Amino acid sequence: MAEQQAAEFGLQEARQMLQEAFAPWVLELGLSIETLELDPPSGGPADWQPGATLRMAFSERLCRSGGVVCGQALMALADTAMVFAVCAGNRGFRPMTTVDQTTHFLKAVASTDVIADARLVRLGRTMSFGRVTLLGASDGKPVAMVSSAFAML
Repeated sequence: MAEQQAAEFGLQEARQMLQEAFAPWVLELGLSIETLELDPPSGGPADWQPGATLRMAFSERLCRSGGVVCGQALMALADTAMVFAVCAGNRGFRPMTTVDQTTHFLKAVASTDVIADARLVRLGRTMSFGRVTLLGASDGKPVAMVSSAFAML
């Protein structure tokens, strides 16, 4: 059954879900789903976690004064990326809502896309937990660390 579910939820379904299931203002962030990882790579690390990688295209509309991408946009990127990490672990969409999100901003990011590497730490029946590392696309350096919890509905 798990293999059948995995075939039903992949990158194409995730991209469709992004377009159909999220609020219009989230789509205005210019997000794209680059990877969806449902299964560990062959010979991969023992601590591998399901996840998703999203990209937020740089836009002046997302910047505050000084050309720095605003924290609100970064937090929305992280929250959206975690939804897809939970879907990867669940091998499909399941209704959920964010219960908690803690963001540690490490450095300002300007004039570059932002990459969100979201990983599912624990998929539970009623609660799921994850972490997201936000990276500047131009240098690959972390700009924020995010931990979050979702209530599974």
